[in-house]
Amino acid sequence: MSAERNGQFSGSPPPAGPLAGVRVVDLTVNVLGPVSTQILGDMGADVIKVEPPEGDYTRFVGPHRSPGMGTFFLNINRNKRSIVLDLKKDDAKLALARLVSDADVFVHSMRPGAAKRLGLDYPSLRERNPRIIYGSASGYKQGTSRAD
Repeated sequence: MSAERNGQFSGSPPPAGPLAGVRVVDLTVNVLGPVSTQILGDMGADVIKVEPPEGDYTRFVGPHRSPGMGTFFLNINRNKRSIVLDLKKDDAKLALARLVSDADVFVHSMRPGAAKRLGLDYPSLRERNPRIIYGSASGYKQGTSRAD
């Protein structure tokens, strides 16, 4: 494995595409979020997918040659790097905070209340990084009884 320097691994070609140099922190699951960040990665953005210790559940969807590497997961998460963080632990929250400090975009698909409890709501992240572009999409319409 190559040593990382300035966010790039030695021997790797420089990023290409209109979004080269843009860093995206991706905490999405299902389809909407992962496909949107996949498109950003396809356009050259440096997408860092944050997964829980058990992994994104879509790793186990569909046929696969290797355990935890289902075709669905591989397709919607191409052009992404991955990191495992248990956001129930303080050290993992600090690591995520450092990632967000240097990021251009933050995307999640958590319930709004869960994001707020973790300090990942827009006002909290904006304090750390005022230029952050914040995207979220949860399963239910805001303002309804099922929003959270």
